[in-house]
Amino acid sequence: MVKKIRVLVAKPGLDGHDRGAKIVARALRDAGMEVIYSGLHQTANQIVNTAIQEDVDVVGLSLLSGAHMTLFVDVVTMLKEKQMEDVLVVGGGIIPEEDVPRLKKAGVAAVFGPGTPVDDIVCFIKKNVKR
Repeated sequence: MVKKIRVLVAKPGLDGHDRGAKIVARALRDAGMEVIYSGLHQTANQIVNTAIQEDVDVVGLSLLSGAHMTLFVDVVTMLKEKQMEDVLVVGGGIIPEEDVPRLKKAGVAAVFGPGTPVDDIVCFIKKNVKR
């Protein structure tokens, strides 16, 4: 039996809007992945601890507040500190295009903006999860 891809969908920081994250979570679930939704207002430490406890393959971060350069990078850094470099980290939300290269350099594998077809996100995850 093939192990399902496990994805943690998380909302770091003070951002209180989670409609997009829930839509993506549902699409990932419908595509056959196991999805854990952490809820709103998570710290980077809480997200990493949940990723460890749930033994996830992917951490999907959704942010609209503008704190992505700090919070996304903090999550990637903490995952590395916990020897979890094999966890794929993706981001989404309102992310200025000029910040995307810096996020990728920091270890965020992909950034999906508003209007990205959910099938693109599903395909990216399926293609890039290390097994």
